[in-house]
Amino acid sequence: MFVRDAMSSVVLTIGPAHTLRQAAALMSARRVGAAVVLDPDAGGIGILTERDILNSVGLGQDPDTEHAHAHTTTDVVFATPAWTLEEAAHAMTHGGFRHLVVLDRGEPAGIVSVRDIIRCWVPARQQVPAA
Repeated sequence: MFVRDAMSSVVLTIGPAHTLRQAAALMSARRVGAAVVLDPDAGGIGILTERDILNSVGLGQDPDTEHAHAHTTTDVVFATPAWTLEEAAHAMTHGGFRHLVVLDRGEPAGIVSVRDIIRCWVPARQQVPAA
């Protein structure tokens, strides 16, 4: 199977000036664990994850005044839709992260998470008939 088979093509994008509270609200509303941060001034694509927000709050920082740019990972490993799930899992394991931004022709096309890969590798639960 390939990344294109597992990835979510719904990509939440935010700007670097979003507060962490705004980012968390958007992530929660869309039920995603990461947002792609598009920063035209920095010239790149970054990622802000639920773990980044949790770490900030855990340090006592105010999510209403902390901005995404201060917590965005900019040294991002990107996948392509043609990567195998094994390649994606290896990159995640080697890099110690749970989300990969998927680029297609240089543009964000999706995000694949560890959970997405597991869903593809583990058969869906069988429906147990009611007794």
